[in-house]
Amino acid sequence: MPGSTILFVVIVILAFSTFLFVVSRYKRCPSDRIMVIYGNVGQAKDGSSLSAKCIHGGAGFIWPVIQAYEFLDLTPISISVDLKSALSRQNIRIDVPSSFTVGISTEPGVMQNAAERLLGLKHNEIQELAKDIIFGQLRLVIATMEIEEINTDRDKFLDAVSSNVETELKKIGLRLINVNVTDISDESGYIAALGKEAAAKAINDAKKTVAEKERDGAIGEANARRDQRIQVASADAEAIKGENESAASVAMSNAIRREHEAEASKRAIASEKIQAAKALQEAYVAEKEAELARAAREKATLEADILVKAEIEKQRLALEAEAKAEQARRLANGEADAVFMRMEAEARGIQEILTKQAQGYAQLVQSVGGDPANAAQMMIAEKLEKLMQIQVDAIKGIQIDKINVWDSMSDGSPTTANFLSGMLKSIPPMNEMFKMVGMEIPGYLGKDAQKTEAGDSNVAYDIKVEDSNNKAEQTV
Repeated sequence: MPGSTILFVVIVILAFSTFLFVVSRYKRCPSDRIMVIYGNVGQAKDGSSLSAKCIHGGAGFIWPVIQAYEFLDLTPISISVDLKSALSRQNIRIDVPSSFTVGISTEPGVMQNAAERLLGLKHNEIQELAKDIIFGQLRLVIATMEIEEINTDRDKFLDAVSSNVETELKKIGLRLINVNVTDISDESGYIAALGKEAAAKAINDAKKTVAEKERDGAIGEANARRDQRIQVASADAEAIKGENESAASVAMSNAIRREHEAEASKRAIASEKIQAAKALQEAYVAEKEAELARAAREKATLEADILVKAEIEKQRLALEAEAKAEQARRLANGEADAVFMRMEAEARGIQEILTKQAQGYAQLVQSVGGDPANAAQMMIAEKLEKLMQIQVDAIKGIQIDKINVWDSMSDGSPTTANFLSGMLKSIPPMNEMFKMVGMEIPGYLGKDAQKTEAGDSNVAYDIKVEDSNNKAEQTV
């Protein structure tokens, strides 16, 4: 199976290569060239072998090994021929500068000649070959013609040159496209003399013709004046008669015209009066309608101005109210946001403080063995100095060494002692402070003394009490 596959691939490759090779050997000929196939190209109709096969505007298959091909360029070739001292039929040497345009012919037989004689030659080589042929044929044509024929009958000269030159050019595969002879001159001045003779003859003929024409003109002028006078007199008579008849006709026509003009003028004046009256009436009506329209327009303008101003004022007030409401809403939102943020910050601060206090209390309870009472006692002991300071500060500013009291002795008994004892009792003892919070004073702070010995109190207060009624002083 693999061997058959390889064989198939090889066959396909060979077939494809053969196809490409065949395609590459099929050559096309452009329109401005002639493709010349040479080698073994077959036989002619008479049985002889062909030297080349020419194809113009087509294509052909080039057999390998036995055939090859080249192109002949059909581009026109311009040849300048400056022929000097060419001997004419009258044995007068003349100069004939001219230019020829030739090219490779596409006629079947002539194209075969070009393939046999011009294939492989360069452009300048073909030009020199054609130039030599043109020089020879041009001298031959001049030798068979007289100078008068060459100079006067230029078409005959060009036809003879074209016929002879093209016949010879076809032998090498070329064809004559154009011939242009610029000027013809000779060394002896014969052509110039012929020109002067022709010019003098032309001048004399012209003068003769002018004289004859002047004579004919004078005779014609005299005859014309005679005919003119006769015809003028006859025309004057006819004219006078015609003028009289025309004058009568004109008078009659003028009368009729004036009558028609009067009638037309009368109708025109009446029509103008009527049209003026109608125009005036229409002007009054139009002016009235214009005034009404103007009044309506002014009224509409005033109403529109009032409505527009009212609408503008309404919109302005609405926009101002909306702006104030928006400003108040933004201000309220801002204040609410500020209050919320402040309270939130305070709450976070309080929460943080309480959290830290709770952590401290937990550590304190843990440090006293887990007994909350001992922890509370330690906290109170820590604050005891401050509490004592608060008690001292409560009575520190009172001058109790000498107090003047004006006692009214209401109800028959002095109130000064009651005032002092009440003031002293207003300071709670430490033991009562502990009891108020549900605690007992620690033992290291002392015991509860229910009774105070009278002898222990060595403080004496000198208090003068002045009675407002009897001006009596009492010492407590």
